[in-house]
Amino acid sequence: MKIFLSSLYFFSAVTFAATCNKPVYITFDTGNMAVAEYVSSTLSKHQVKATFFLANEKTKRGDFSLDDSWSSFWKNLKKEGHVFGNHTYQHTYFINDLDNNKVLVRPQFGPHAGKKVTIDQLNLCSELQLVNERFKKMTGYSLDPIWRAPGGKVSPQYIEMGHICGYTHVGWSPAGFLGDELSSEKFSNKHLLDKALREIRSGDVLMAHLGIWSRQDAWAPAVLEPLIVGLKEKGFCFETINQTKRNSQFSRIIQ
Repeated sequence: MKIFLSSLYFFSAVTFAATCNKPVYITFDTGNMAVAEYVSSTLSKHQVKATFFLANEKTKRGDFSLDDSWSSFWKNLKKEGHVFGNHTYQHTYFINDLDNNKVLVRPQFGPHAGKKVTIDQLNLCSELQLVNERFKKMTGYSLDPIWRAPGGKVSPQYIEMGHICGYTHVGWSPAGFLGDELSSEKFSNKHLLDKALREIRSGDVLMAHLGIWSRQDAWAPAVLEPLIVGLKEKGFCFETINQTKRNSQFSRIIQ
């Protein structure tokens, strides 16, 4: 089986329209939302626009990220000009392809949380549509037609299933994996910051979360602002991932 994760090859429906010669594209998946307000204020402070991929994940305060209690947060981000994509409603992990255009998945939340479930095209489209419906109810706007599978785990078949649902898959570049979900004991915030500033190149898609359960020493409060400042000093600008006639697909094949 081949699983696609983060890296870079080109497809046909998403473009990255840059306003400088060295663009990068910072993206955030929902996660537990513990640093959501910090991320929002830091982006605003430095006038950086980001792309957010939304799932209905359990948060540090006990609710879920697409509950009405988060409406004002998402609405304000939308007003500020950020872009929003789909991350599956139940934060559903792809496992592998099956016969008859079906796939095996494992939802992290919902009635089948932690269980392996077989889904078909209709099931995937229904789950993606749930995210769009919640976002539209909270903000008055539909999501942009882009999605990111949890963990970046996909296959060619799964990518095509998402495309049939109206969403183009976007992963991240190898150097764009910012490491906020890694163990803080093994990967200090300083190490992750230094690595990012050393390795990120023009055109890279960066990925972090609005809070992560698996890391004790939170990444964003220590790294996000110096990362933005450091990349700007190197001549980079921050752009969003938008839908146009051309599509860029980010993925990497691992055996």
